[in-house]
Amino acid sequence: MKRLALALVLAAGPLAVQGQGEYPPVLRGVPLQFPRDHGSHPQFRNEWWYITGWLRAGGRELGMQITFFRNRPRVAEDSPSRFAPRQLLFAHAALSTPDGGRLLVDQRAARAGFGLAEAAEARTDVSIEDWSLKAVEAGYTAEISARDFRYALRFETRQPPLLQGESGFSRKGPDPAQASYYYSLPHLAVKGRVFVQGRDLEVTGEAWLDHEWSSAPLGGDAVGWDWVGINLADGGALMAFRIRGKDGGTFWAGGAIRGADGRARNLRPREVRFAPLRRWRSPRSGAEYPVALRLEAGDLALEIDPLMDDQEFDARASTGTVYWEGAIRARQGAKAAGQGYLELTGYWRPLRL
Repeated sequence: MKRLALALVLAAGPLAVQGQGEYPPVLRGVPLQFPRDHGSHPQFRNEWWYITGWLRAGGRELGMQITFFRNRPRVAEDSPSRFAPRQLLFAHAALSTPDGGRLLVDQRAARAGFGLAEAAEARTDVSIEDWSLKAVEAGYTAEISARDFRYALRFETRQPPLLQGESGFSRKGPDPAQASYYYSLPHLAVKGRVFVQGRDLEVTGEAWLDHEWSSAPLGGDAVGWDWVGINLADGGALMAFRIRGKDGGTFWAGGAIRGADGRARNLRPREVRFAPLRRWRSPRSGAEYPVALRLEAGDLALEIDPLMDDQEFDARASTGTVYWEGAIRARQGAKAAGQGYLELTGYWRPLRL
C-alpha cells in the first residue's frame, strides 16, 4: 500500500476532480487494463511502484526495497518552460544487512524531463538518473547505484496480478472518494547481483511488487498506517493494512488474500487486526515501532517477526518523513508461514496528509 504513498505527504492544495488540468477521481467499476496499467498515469496526483523482497547469497539473507514515486503538483502546468515541474519523481532504496546490524539506505528526487527522470505511460519504465525499474520480457529489471550498495536484479513474474479491493478499486476510508487503483504481483522470482560492503554477491530470492495510483489524500483523522505484504509458504499471498486514527485506533482497514489454489478474496475492514507483540525504539529518531505483531486477516492468524529490529528509513530529504520498513518472517505457531515486508508510518510524527 505504500503505499498510499509517502508521496501523499507532498500533495498540496484542494482536490478537484473535474475540468481541464484537474485531478481525475478514482472510480469504482473502472477495470484495470494490462499491460497499459503497468505504466504511469500522469494525470493522477500520486503514483508509486514498490518492490520488496528477500535475497539469499549462500547462507546470507538480505532484505531489499526499491520504490519509485511520481507526483503531479499542478504547478506551472501552462508554462511553456521545459523547467516547469509538471511531474516530480522520488525514489527510495534500502538493503537490510543483519550481519552488519543496520539498514543501508539512499534516496533520489528530480523533476521529470531532460533525460534525467522519466515515468513512461505505455509500460513500467521509470528512472531517476542511474536508478531504474523497467519491464522486460517475463518480468522486470532494476538497477540501483546507491551510496553504500548497488543492485542489478531481474524479477520474473510467476503469478497473475492480484487486484486489491474491488477488482483494483481499493478503499482507504469511509468516503468512497478516499480510494486508489491498486494491484500487486506476489512471488516474483529474483536473480542478480548485489554489491555491498566490498563484496560482489550473486543472489536469488523472492519479491513482491505493488503499483498504486490515486488523486485523493487520506481522511483528516488519519495519522499513519501499518501495511504488510507476505509471500505465503504454500504459494498464496496476503496483503493487509490498517490506517490508524488520531485516537490510536483503526480508522480504516483492508487487504486481500489469495490461496494456493489461485482463488482470491477482498478483506473487509472488520476482518483485519494488527496487535503489537514487541516494540523497538529508534536511537536516532526516538520513534517507537511495533516491529513484532500478531496479524489477523480473515481466517488467517500470523505472528510477524522482523529480520532485524533496526530497519528505520529517514526519508526527510525526499518525502519529508521517517518510517520503519523492513523484511519480516511470518509464523503460525512454530511453523514458518511466509516471508515479506512490513511498513509502519506515522510513528515518528503524524503524517501531514
